[in-house]
Amino acid sequence: MYKNLKNTDVFKKRVLVRVDLNIPIGDNLKIDKSEIWRLEAIIPTLKYLIKQKSKIILISHLGRPKEKKLSLKSVCNSLSKLLRKKISFSETLNVKKTIELMNFGDILLLENIRFDSREEKNSDSLAKELADLADIFVNEAFSVSHREHASIVGIPKYLDSCIGFLFEKEIDELNKVLKNFKRPLVAIIGGNKISTKIKVINKFLNISDKVLIGGALANTIFYSQGVDMSDSLVEKIDFNIDLDNKKLFLPQDFGIWDNNVVKYSDKVQGKALDIGPKSIDLFCSAIKSAKTIVWNGPLGLYTQKPFDKSSLEITKAIIKSKAYSVVGGGDTVEFLRKIKKDKKFNHISTGGGAMLNYLANERLAGLDAL
Repeated sequence: MYKNLKNTDVFKKRVLVRVDLNIPIGDNLKIDKSEIWRLEAIIPTLKYLIKQKSKIILISHLGRPKEKKLSLKSVCNSLSKLLRKKISFSETLNVKKTIELMNFGDILLLENIRFDSREEKNSDSLAKELADLADIFVNEAFSVSHREHASIVGIPKYLDSCIGFLFEKEIDELNKVLKNFKRPLVAIIGGNKISTKIKVINKFLNISDKVLIGGALANTIFYSQGVDMSDSLVEKIDFNIDLDNKKLFLPQDFGIWDNNVVKYSDKVQGKALDIGPKSIDLFCSAIKSAKTIVWNGPLGLYTQKPFDKSSLEITKAIIKSKAYSVVGGGDTVEFLRKIKKDKKFNHISTGGGAMLNYLANERLAGLDAL
């Protein structure tokens, strides 16, 4: 069983904290202010460590350095403002002397760990190098803890380790829709790629009362059954899902873009970009009686009107149902924050892939490492 932060002695210790500061940075190197909530989520852990007079060393990644080399300097400034405390920054891992000279309660942020190619290779040498900087390791990066990277699974081999407050909250909340839920339990699963959601669909077909499928996931399922989906986005892959399961609810009609005209039909000619009004009614009816709801992935092209209609109506139905609700996935959270309804849900997860991984398998590489 993993340890949590409250049960770990961090008083006046050097504490290495893996956080997730991976938030969108514009070409002007300014942070997308709508994503500041991700930084706010780790503040309680940092304040606790400051109060415990720890020397705090932060590790994170930002973006995919192979595509665009992004420094954490700008994020460092934003986090410092939120915390109302100076955070030092180092471009190298050669910081033993710096840590030695730190006052208790000081914070040092290391440069984007993915600049070091050993991180994604889960290099033992990098894990040892990082572990050598501290006495305790705290994993506060739930959102990347499905990755077998050196800063996630390597460091715990060499240090006494635990999870932070945010990580602990994520697991507790997801367990409420996996183990401690009230029935009826309804899962709403959308998005683009069915390949990333096969396991979680099967999991909820097993434990929930209803599974509502929308988005391009539904397109792919219909395509696999020989239905002509015209120009719609589909994944041409084989997958193993019991499509005859009576808990599975698929769209009955679609919102379609065809020759610059929006129409609604049960047959697709053009691009299916949303579920249609019949489907929205069907899904909202299922939601109405739910006591527990988990939602991952928008049901239509939420960035373009009127194909955000299903996601809007589903949002309203969940809020009205007063069911215990847990939502995750980058696109879904972005949509809810855009329409300012994110605070109406019981829990908004900071993880997309990690959330799916934990829901499907009830485990994460980062947790296993602890």
